[in-house]
Amino acid sequence: MGLNKKAVILLSGGLDSATVLYWAVNKGYRAQALIFDYGQRHRREVGSAKALCKKAGVPYRAISINLPWQGSSLLDKKSVLPKAKTVKDIGAHIPSTYVPGRNTLFLSYGLSLAEAAGAGAVMIGANALDYSGYPDCRPDFIAAMAKVFRLGTRAGRQGRPIRIIAPLLKLTKAQIIKLGNKLGVPYKLTWSCYSGGEKPCGTCDSCLLRAKGFSETKKKDPAGLYSQKRKTKI
Repeated sequence: MGLNKKAVILLSGGLDSATVLYWAVNKGYRAQALIFDYGQRHRREVGSAKALCKKAGVPYRAISINLPWQGSSLLDKKSVLPKAKTVKDIGAHIPSTYVPGRNTLFLSYGLSLAEAAGAGAVMIGANALDYSGYPDCRPDFIAAMAKVFRLGTRAGRQGRPIRIIAPLLKLTKAQIIKLGNKLGVPYKLTWSCYSGGEKPCGTCDSCLLRAKGFSETKKKDPAGLYSQKRKTKI
């Protein structure tokens, strides 16, 4: 039996998941995106995810998840988002922007959709190099969830395990951007800032890591807002 080339893409609307979406299409996968509205501080990234799907010609499902217990500054608008002084400070500790169990939930929903739709893989833009230190973006977590996929599904027990594919896991942000540029990812449509609003804040972890990535590639960010010179050092 040949490789099942049908896949569910977990799509946030950010730089990493957008790259995974275009990587999947380039590799010949019949992709379907899964977009989450989980009560985050803003909906800009949801709009970006839908725009990316439209641009790529990929169908999507958008679902809402209610997390009334919050537990993260990404969910509680009254909380102050952390601001790193330099990129070197990012990842030293797990920040308040960590959402408890988020990727566990996202992968579980992706698994359910994949099995119901007969897909052979769930793809995620997790990255463990230029990242905020989240525990659910690390290789050992992805490996553990792959075991859950195999043991907790009918497909897995019948010898047709649904794979987790995380093609960016061991790439730097600059390497991800270089890959995306080769794939034609429309980074102009993506949104990375934790704050939302009309313009990126330029000081949250995500903004700084994005600016660092484009700076290292010596390419301008097509979104035009993240890599402007600001008081916070890259």
